[in-house]
Amino acid sequence: MAKTDSFFIRHTTNLQDDESFYFSPIDLGAYVDALGKAVLRIHNISISYTNSAGAPIEMTGSTNGTSAVASFQLTTQTQSGFVLPGENKSVIASGRTNAYCFGTSGDSFPSITSDALDNAPQLWENGYLVGVETLYFGGAASTGWKEDVYCSIVMECTSESLTQAAAMALALSQQ
Repeated sequence: MAKTDSFFIRHTTNLQDDESFYFSPIDLGAYVDALGKAVLRIHNISISYTNSAGAPIEMTGSTNGTSAVASFQLTTQTQSGFVLPGENKSVIASGRTNAYCFGTSGDSFPSITSDALDNAPQLWENGYLVGVETLYFGGAASTGWKEDVYCSIVMECTSESLTQAAAMALALSQQ
């Protein structure tokens, strides 16, 4: 299989707003076939945190100095909670959004938000090579949001043949 033009895989997981860890699988069976030597390369990811309709989320009872956070991880194996990217080879990407309100009362949109991708395929020269048929997208959201937090990921990917060099890279870096 020759390299293809890039395409996008999209997925959303409801992180709710109760500080528990939630995840859902992303089926890659159409792109990855270890026996057929087809693998997926993730070049870039984009993350958004919204309500169920895709709109920005308000914070509840927002008084001066109120904060809320939502975090995610994209992994090649199921997880029951967050894992350390430096110790767990299944982590492909991770990050979070932090929201703060200043000088408001009642429900309101955050005054300031900051997003961070502390581990992402676009940080690496060749993206991230994936040889599994399922990824797991999960995370948690703190209390303080007015409603459930929906975390969406858009991944820019290409499909390529599993060469000997790619097989070695997979063996050294994953699972």
